[in-house]
Amino acid sequence: MQLPVQSQSSIYAEPWEREAGPADLVEIARAAEAAGFGYIASCDHVAIPRRLAAAMSTTWYDPVATLAYIAAATHRIRLLSHVAVVALRHPLVSAKQYATLDHLSGGRLILGVGAGHVQEEFEVLGVDFEHRGALLDECLDALKAALGPEEYPEFDGPRFPFRDLGQLPRPAQPRVPVWVGGSSPAAVRRAAVRGDGWLPQGDPRDKLPAQLDRIRRLRAEAGIDAPFEFGAITEALYVGEPGWDTGRRTLTGKPERLAESLRGYADLGIDQIQVRFRSRDRAELVDQIAAFGAEVAPHLNA
Repeated sequence: MQLPVQSQSSIYAEPWEREAGPADLVEIARAAEAAGFGYIASCDHVAIPRRLAAAMSTTWYDPVATLAYIAAATHRIRLLSHVAVVALRHPLVSAKQYATLDHLSGGRLILGVGAGHVQEEFEVLGVDFEHRGALLDECLDALKAALGPEEYPEFDGPRFPFRDLGQLPRPAQPRVPVWVGGSSPAAVRRAAVRGDGWLPQGDPRDKLPAQLDRIRRLRAEAGIDAPFEFGAITEALYVGEPGWDTGRRTLTGKPERLAESLRGYADLGIDQIQVRFRSRDRAELVDQIAAFGAEVAPHLNA
């Protein structure tokens, strides 16, 4: 699941999150870990222009700082940047941050990346917005070298060449998995040929099979046979009968009903799902996480 509080877009944030803070993040992350969740995630935006602030808000915690804070409060749950706009930074800067996070967390990082969409954010940092896709592609290639085992990595790309520059500590994992977020044709291709996994953005269930088939085809054409993780973001969930208006797109009801619906993702070829819950306060969200782990998750592989 993606952590609440750390990003507060009007599309998904609950009203109670506006007054929440670090203690809430820790309790929710610990609840997710106790419930057996695979990962918690944090988003990435540097600055939001006024024209988008009403919809997006300006509350976007830094993902490296947030995940490092959560890493210190947890033990097993994995830590996903969903998604890091890595083209905003030199690859060696990103490598230093995320290698340190993986080192400190004992190898729990999943590096989720995306192209970004806020033009002013790129412009104020002096990054070419129109060519952000190409920048991201090169950043990913550079990060494969910079997050590898070598103290002195080398990369010969046109924009970000480096050699004879040492970076310690190295990641705890021999290979940090990279998941690519996004549903555009470019994002799907990027996931297929440069990623270890894919997380769509807003694809309804009936659109997923075609996307998965395209990724499989592109990987086969590129001669890539390494393991790959297909992900999906579910509808909003509420375990049980809410007794309040959770919105027409929320999947509610008994655990068995929710599990039956969510098993449909596996039938499509999805390997893991990112869930989100409707809630009116932190306590209700923690209860929802616990109920999902105890009452829904055991039925998912039935």
